[in-house]
Amino acid sequence: MRIIADLHVHSKYARATSPQCNIAGLSQGAKQKGIGIMASGDFTHPVYFEEVKNAFSRDQRDAGDPSGLYGYGGIHFILSTEISVIYREGVSKNSPGSQPVTETDERAKKMHHVVLAPSLDIVSQINDRLSKYGNLKADGRPILKLSSPALMEELNAISPKIVLIPAHIWTPWFSVFGSKSGVDSIEEAFQDQAKRIFALETGLSSDPAMNWMLSSLDKYTLVSNSDAHSLGKLGREANVFDLPEITFDALIHAIKTREGFVKTYEFYPEEGKYHYDGHRDCKVLLTPWESKEKKSICPVCRKKITVGVMHRVADLADRKYGVAPERAVPFKHIIPLTTLISKALKKPETSTVIGEEISKLVRYFGNEFAVFEASEEQVRLATSPEIADAIIRSNSGRVRWVPGYDGVFGELILEDGKPSKKAIDKKQKRLDDY
Repeated sequence: MRIIADLHVHSKYARATSPQCNIAGLSQGAKQKGIGIMASGDFTHPVYFEEVKNAFSRDQRDAGDPSGLYGYGGIHFILSTEISVIYREGVSKNSPGSQPVTETDERAKKMHHVVLAPSLDIVSQINDRLSKYGNLKADGRPILKLSSPALMEELNAISPKIVLIPAHIWTPWFSVFGSKSGVDSIEEAFQDQAKRIFALETGLSSDPAMNWMLSSLDKYTLVSNSDAHSLGKLGREANVFDLPEITFDALIHAIKTREGFVKTYEFYPEEGKYHYDGHRDCKVLLTPWESKEKKSICPVCRKKITVGVMHRVADLADRKYGVAPERAVPFKHIIPLTTLISKALKKPETSTVIGEEISKLVRYFGNEFAVFEASEEQVRLATSPEIADAIIRSNSGRVRWVPGYDGVFGELILEDGKPSKKAIDKKQKRLDDY
């Protein structure tokens, strides 16, 4: 059975997240998008975990669902959370809190990891064990004074079926390969636990083609998820599987082996808010080669700029852009309909007109993902010429971007002609340019 999965989202208990992000809201949002397996998000938060348990039927809660997934409103839910670990190099795995560390500590290792669990009972054990290392009530994405290898050890001691996937692996501040992480490989990040890592999340600011430039990543399956903080952002990245049965084990097997892993849907990485280098406070956007010339110093304030994902990938790459390794999972770039229609109609994304037009497309195609797979003829029959042109251009890759940088999302350019700001053609071989 072909099914779309989004394995990383947040609940209303995470910072800057919509109050609609609970099981009921995520179920409704998943239906509109066309997502069949939806992450619960934030199971480490005690209050939200009680809500999650209450949302599922008594049979599922008490007997445990044999599939390892939980049903609500016709959607399969996988129990998931994101964990932030902050620690200093040299801190013992057995005493991870022996030195004080904070989010702003430049000397600390700071990484985010997605955790997937096969049952409510196992989640209870995870929460009990991890509560020793941080305040789980403080945020939907808890901050733990725990190293990455120590976290992996703790989870494996509970159950070998628990899955840890390093999250958005290239973002500068909180990821295994970020420019601020201090490590250049999974082996450095996870030490003796590296053997347990089999998948990596590419994040919004990189796509598989960029990750293929590192031959050291060939052994890891690349997954893509939305990391959504609102229902409208669900599925902005997602995974497509063809599974023999809709179970936790079948899903994880497909990720591990790539058997039945059909493709990923990808944000255009230029839209991601850490794609290029720059300094948001000074409104300075730099290509990686410009940044290298300036020695990564902001030309306005003379402080260090934030080194973006493209720069970091190029620093570690040992392959040219465009070379796909054997058994690579295919991918397709998409642009969220909200963004496309907003640009096509020149109206803000919050406009009621945008929502109405998306509803018309969903009624016609059944869900939003079906729009991205539709033929040009189908799209033109379903909507206005302006919106159809935008969708067709996106589906064929004929778009340009002012790339995102230092926390600022990229800007889509649909019009022909020269834009007023620095933009790049999607088909430009960006990483071969320096």
